[in-house]
Amino acid sequence: MAKEQPEFSKYERARILGARALQISMDAPLLMKVDDADLENLNYDPLKMAEKELDSGVLPITVNRPMPEKRDEKLKEIKIEELEKEEEAHAVEEKAGVASAGDDKEEADENAAIVVEEKATEIADIKSDEEVEEEIEETDGAGEDIGGGDDGGSEE
Repeated sequence: MAKEQPEFSKYERARILGARALQISMDAPLLMKVDDADLENLNYDPLKMAEKELDSGVLPITVNRPMPEKRDEKLKEIKIEELEKEEEAHAVEEKAGVASAGDDKEEADENAAIVVEEKATEIADIKSDEEVEEEIEETDGAGEDIGGGDDGGSEE
């Protein structure tokens, strides 16, 4: 029975050949019978010997491909479980929410009052900034009158 040789990508093939050639170059035993004439034809090249072993299918090697396979069924089960948990949690919150609806309204009213106070404070700050700007403009106008030159009141 001949083993079915798995298909390797060019990167996997290069990695396998390189590793096996290194082993052969460090005097590892060959996994297939090779005549002296074949060795002469291969010029005792470890890479060519490794390639011949790989092509003949005698290398006991497996490739771990860490890429995940699509597992739609498991993913659907997980999603369904998560949805069920969320629905249960939502149902519990709704039951608790009905009892505390008055509490939520009071909390919302308090938050609205805080927002109104903050807006009023910002408006007061804006008005005070505008007043300050008016005062600065008034003093700038007075400064021009004091040090006014012969420009006849025209600004540059």
